[in-house]
Amino acid sequence: MNQPLARVNRRTVLSAVALALAAVHTGRGWAADAWPSKTVRIIVPFAPGGGADSSARVLAEVLAPKLGQSVIVENRPGAGSAIGVMAAAQSKDGHTLLMGSNSMVINPVLNPSITYDVARDFDAVGMVSAQPLVLVVPAASKIASFVDLVAEAKARPGTLTAGNSGNGTLAHLTAELFSIQTQTTITSVPYKGESALLPDLIAGLVSCGFLNLPSVIAHIRSGRLRALAVSSPAPVAELSGVPTLRSLGQPSLEVQGWAALLAPKGTIPKEGLARLEALLIQALGTDAVKTRFAALSVEPVVSGRDATAQHLKAEGARWQQVIKARGIKADS
Repeated sequence: MNQPLARVNRRTVLSAVALALAAVHTGRGWAADAWPSKTVRIIVPFAPGGGADSSARVLAEVLAPKLGQSVIVENRPGAGSAIGVMAAAQSKDGHTLLMGSNSMVINPVLNPSITYDVARDFDAVGMVSAQPLVLVVPAASKIASFVDLVAEAKARPGTLTAGNSGNGTLAHLTAELFSIQTQTTITSVPYKGESALLPDLIAGLVSCGFLNLPSVIAHIRSGRLRALAVSSPAPVAELSGVPTLRSLGQPSLEVQGWAALLAPKGTIPKEGLARLEALLIQALGTDAVKTRFAALSVEPVVSGRDATAQHLKAEGARWQQVIKARGIKADS
């Protein structure tokens, strides 16, 4: 099974930054009619306020003066991000970008009626950010560790429940992957978003959940939820003492919620894509962006166009295996 977003080699990143910036600043200058020649739009396929939306707004503010044009964020939520992704795929104005996420590679596998193809319809610009999931249980639960959870799931197959933010979401698929990897059966319970799930989880009506860090950090700090593990490659500073799933012998459960910047296929000239890639790499390396991303509980991820395209392909294949193995279908 393909692995999630890997740690980035520092030397490789520095080399990529140097080469990318050199491509921007050397050779022929950018003519007046070079890309972009008008306002750039970043479509975010979610409602305002989430990680992808907030990351897009930070980048829009940072990139606008570098590009010499306004950069606006347009929210197009619905259908688990499919509406916004389709709108971006169909845009031919040459100045539209997409802030993509895990759902854009999951949806076409989950729902055959979705007609876009990530590799066919988009040019990758670069990765933007990554965010871990946190495996949590109610504070009153007798389950005190990951080992306890597996033991309980084996002892009482199907009786434990894993709440998630909706069918086919990253939280849902990660719980299903947990069942595959640990050879246990936990019943998935979908809710209409994490805000609807959290009261039941805190009250103990749901046994556990793999939830986004920003959604649960306050409840962990207040003692309403107990964190058993994080899905990131490295421990999370805000959750001192909470182990990674990899350190617990579960490298296949290393799952990251990610955001990536893409453009509709063939709509931005190669020189424009190279310039945008270079500016994105530069922005993600600044202390200002790192600080603002940290406030959102996300980490910048530096990855060029080719590596980003490969990552999206690997993610699609990874979740396709889980969806087929567990017989998951889109909501009717």
